[in-house]
Amino acid sequence: MNDRVVITGLGSVSALGLNTDQFWSSVKEGRSGILPLTGFDNAGLKINLGAQVRAFDPTVHFFSKDVPLLDRYSQFALVACREAIDQAGLAAASLGGAAAVIGTGCGGKETDEATYDHLYRQQKTRAHPFTIPKGMPSAAASQVSMQLSIAGPVFTVSSACSSANHAIAQAALLIRAGVVDVAIAGGTDAPFTYGLLKAWEALRVVSSDNCRPFSADRSGLVLGEGAGMVVLESERHAKGRGASILVRLAGSGMSADAGHITDPSAEGAARAIQAALKDAGLNSQDVDYVNAHGTGTMANDRTETEALHRVFGSDVKSLMVSSTKSMHGHALGASGGLEFVATVLALCEGVIPPTINFTRPGEGCDLDYVPNTAREKDIHVAISNSFAFGGLNAVQVLQAV
Repeated sequence: MNDRVVITGLGSVSALGLNTDQFWSSVKEGRSGILPLTGFDNAGLKINLGAQVRAFDPTVHFFSKDVPLLDRYSQFALVACREAIDQAGLAAASLGGAAAVIGTGCGGKETDEATYDHLYRQQKTRAHPFTIPKGMPSAAASQVSMQLSIAGPVFTVSSACSSANHAIAQAALLIRAGVVDVAIAGGTDAPFTYGLLKAWEALRVVSSDNCRPFSADRSGLVLGEGAGMVVLESERHAKGRGASILVRLAGSGMSADAGHITDPSAEGAARAIQAALKDAGLNSQDVDYVNAHGTGTMANDRTETEALHRVFGSDVKSLMVSSTKSMHGHALGASGGLEFVATVLALCEGVIPPTINFTRPGEGCDLDYVPNTAREKDIHVAISNSFAFGGLNAVQVLQAV
């Protein structure tokens, strides 16, 4: 069948806002969501910054009886999915045969943390009876299915920081294969727990001052949280119901480095980009903008720049490249979803997100990173990169309609 896939709805929750209008306004203004960590006992932590979702009150979004059954990462997923479905103009009654593919890198870490505190710090002998269904990696997908009455294919994708892009790719494949006409997909994560922060601290890739992707004085990533979700439809279905089409999802590309667990490969990343362009039937010369993985680590930024050189050759200098992680932080499995949303809006509005906090180019980082200030420019094709630990790569190609 191989029907063309389009995007008709966007939803997000992030440190930049509790909805997509707030998120996009912050992105365009180059406003950072990275602040000192608050809200839990962080004594003994070396990590003191994060892009937290602030002023998020679960009781505003959910019945009080449901809140105790929803881990924070599931809450984010539901709020973002509802927004995307509302924008798409889809009623709950029409979602019975739809799909939901939800990416996560961590799953219910808040639930895990509370359980370990209960058992080991408080010396209790029993865990809460809903510990497993609340904290399991598939909990968010299950809650999306139940609360939005989605009865088609529903499952979780977990590939670290590429989870959202892999989830979107799987959703698109379901539509192109004729399995469903409508799918909601993206990623969600809520990693701000003491245990997980100590684990990230041990990796020594987290910045103590700020996130400065591609800059010479970059000092690492800054963790974030939230969710980014999109509604995908077959073009035939969207047009048939008179939906407003935002962009076309022209192609997806995936690859594995098959190399090192934490050291990225330019060759592996380049193969994912090339696969996405081939799937889209486009050439590298067609691409105007790249929403980079852009973590702010020494290894990623240099390797991603090299991958772009490999794919785009002499045309690479005309590319605009930026990292929105400089604003919303590295939200792990949610990052690709937030970045996908930003890329869609860049195409729709002709505004290229900036890489904020940029100082001077780092060694091996010699591209146009749209430093510090958004740029108004009509674009027609953009790609969004996600390159995860373990060498798991996923790239999307988006095209204006």
